[in-house]
Amino acid sequence: MNASRNNVVKYRKPLNINIGMVIFAVILIYIIICVFGYFTAKHVVPYEVKEGSLSANNIYQGIALRNEKIITADQAGYINYYAREGERVGVGNLVYTLDESGKLSDYVSAENSGETTLSDKDLAELKSEILGFVSGFDATNFSTVYEFKYDVKGTVLKLANANILKNIDKLNAGTTSLVSFCNAPDTGVVIYSVDGYEALKLEDFTKDLFDNKDYEKTQLISNDLIARGDPVYKLSEDEDWSIVIQVDEAKAQELLELEYVKIRFLKNQDTSWAEVKSYTNPDGDTFVSLTFTNSMVTFCTDRFIEIELITEDEKGLKIPVSSIIQKDFFIVPSEYVIQGGEYGRDGVMRESYTEEGTATTEFVETTIYNATETEYYLDDSTLRSGDYLIKPDSTEKYAVSKKGSLMGVYNINKGYADFKQIDILYQNEEYAIVKSNTQYGLSVYDYIALDAMAVEDNEIINE
Repeated sequence: MNASRNNVVKYRKPLNINIGMVIFAVILIYIIICVFGYFTAKHVVPYEVKEGSLSANNIYQGIALRNEKIITADQAGYINYYAREGERVGVGNLVYTLDESGKLSDYVSAENSGETTLSDKDLAELKSEILGFVSGFDATNFSTVYEFKYDVKGTVLKLANANILKNIDKLNAGTTSLVSFCNAPDTGVVIYSVDGYEALKLEDFTKDLFDNKDYEKTQLISNDLIARGDPVYKLSEDEDWSIVIQVDEAKAQELLELEYVKIRFLKNQDTSWAEVKSYTNPDGDTFVSLTFTNSMVTFCTDRFIEIELITEDEKGLKIPVSSIIQKDFFIVPSEYVIQGGEYGRDGVMRESYTEEGTATTEFVETTIYNATETEYYLDDSTLRSGDYLIKPDSTEKYAVSKKGSLMGVYNINKGYADFKQIDILYQNEEYAIVKSNTQYGLSVYDYIALDAMAVEDNEIINE
């Protein structure tokens, strides 16, 4: 009885396979295959072609050169200015006074200590000066704050002194006899600062001049005591002026070929055309001079001016440079290309031979990728070098051998890589602008392969 108890066999349940398990297993296998296929397949990133333009990095800081004459004092005394900075004065116009006694200076100080009424024109001048500083302020060059301080102080003093000049006859004769009225010796624009760059010429340029950390500008302020021979102001006598920038040799050559270039001044966003000249110094540094015939008065107080060269206004289809590839094609005279075959497509009549060696012709369909007045660029996958093409309605033959290359991209609208020729208008390191709606080229909203090296002709595209 004990032996029968030890021979008990465990019962195993049968495996019940139902339709749900089968479906789940099939789906699981399908997902695994899809995931494996996705990670092992080559993927082409598409790029949608859009209209656009390129903004090249053509911003430079230049040094302004003007025909400037420094005027010095004939005698010592306290100076008071009456012509406004940036104002054009004629020969004989009053610019400043020199007071040997200092009493006029005391009178000016007393008058300026009270309230001074400024006209709308005076206020507009101050607002313009403040807005110009705010728009061009660079925190890394904080010294311009002090220049701005002196500019405003000088402007306010000159405006106040102009009002006092109207009442100068109130002073007693003993005082006024010691005041010298100093007039402009020539016609020009008055500037109340000196910086040592006044006599600078293009041939004197070195790259060190563009390091404005060592640049020193001396503001000439009213009420200062000056000695004989000290600079009191300068005259910019000519409306023609220049801005000199430092560039590499290739850029200089590009600008010289243009002869004239459009310039945008970043200070006020105004534009003007400039004539181009260049100079390379003995150290091998190249400088370009941009000469203007207007706008000198606007920038007469500025030595360092930021500008943008507007060398390209081309607009078209904007595509990445990575999508561009160069491809070779057979070049065939246009009279050998006909329409034929079952669907009337483009092709050529190629000479061929039967098994018996009899010469015959066959129509070979081929794709046209570009055309000139006399030739077509044909796909080299359907033709071979040495093939003879038959001219329609003639016995003339043409041996296929001539090749040429085209720049283009791979269009993937139809799910495969189709080469399209492009005409590049302008290009930088990242993008190119190409002509739109050309006969064998691209159109806006076409999809192209972002990386042309990742695909081949007629390859099926997996995105």
